[in-house]
Amino acid sequence: MSTKKPRLKDRPHDEPMAELFRDDPEFAAHYLDEILREGDPADLLVALRQLAQAFGGLGAVAKRAEVNSTQIYRTLSDGGNPSLNTMVAILKSMNLRLSVRPLRA
Repeated sequence: MSTKKPRLKDRPHDEPMAELFRDDPEFAAHYLDEILREGDPADLLVALRQLAQAFGGLGAVAKRAEVNSTQIYRTLSDGGNPSLNTMVAILKSMNLRLSVRPLRA
């Protein structure tokens, strides 16, 4: 029996999640932190797409992050693999940052 967690689906929930993120930036930060702690990397890409929608869409985030819009679409697509520089720029454009903490025993 597989214990693999189901992956997030972004299509039906994009707008409600974007609304949550717009209304509660602390929730957005906590949500991303939980995904980084327990989720699949693909889940992070879904959450970042939803978060980008809350900040005006991928095009607006790309402009603020000073990243080519084609690159951001490709980076956050299913199977995307963002570089650290791109991830930092995307998060910074949404007033967020990466954080590193020790694993709990």
